[in-house]
Amino acid sequence: MAGRSKQPLAVIQGKGRSNHITKDEMKKREEQEKALKGFTDNIKIPSYLTKKQKEEFEEIATELIRLNIFSNLDVDALARYIDSRSMYIQLVKEFKKIKPTEKTILEDGSTKLEANPNYAKLLKAKNILYTECRAAASDLGLSITSRLKLVLPKADDKDKPKSEGEKRFGGRL
Repeated sequence: MAGRSKQPLAVIQGKGRSNHITKDEMKKREEQEKALKGFTDNIKIPSYLTKKQKEEFEEIATELIRLNIFSNLDVDALARYIDSRSMYIQLVKEFKKIKPTEKTILEDGSTKLEANPNYAKLLKAKNILYTECRAAASDLGLSITSRLKLVLPKADDKDKPKSEGEKRFGGRL
C-alpha cells in the first residue's frame, strides 16, 4: 500500500498535529507501540562475526540502546549490516588497486587500450554491497535521515508554559 510511513505517537504529539487522533486511538497506539518496542535483556553477539566485527557490534549496539531504538529482535540485522560493511570496505581496498583500463599488446607490436573486465565486475559488486549497507543502516537508524524520522520531542517542552504569542500562533513565530 502506498503512502506515508506511520510515525510514533510521541512524534505526532510533539509536532502538535495530534488533534485528528481520538483519545481511544491514542491509547491503543500507545499500547501497541509499547508492545512493539521489544526488550534488550538478551542481546548476544552472533558467533559468525570476527573479533573485530564483534567489537564494532558492541559499540553500535550500545549507541542504539542509548537511543532506545534497538532490541533483541535487531541483533541479526545489525550483524548483517556489520558483515556487509566489512565486505564493502575490503572490496574498496582491492578496487583501488585495479585500473579501469589495461593495455594490450597486439601481434604487430602496437598497443591497444581496452576496458578491464575485472574492473566492471568489482564495480558492480561494490555497488551491490553499498546498496545493501545503506539499506541496513537506514533500517537500524544509523543514518541521519533515518534517525530524524525517529526523533522524539523532549518532555521538557510540553511542561514549559507558553507565551501569549505561542498560545495565539503556535509554532509559527
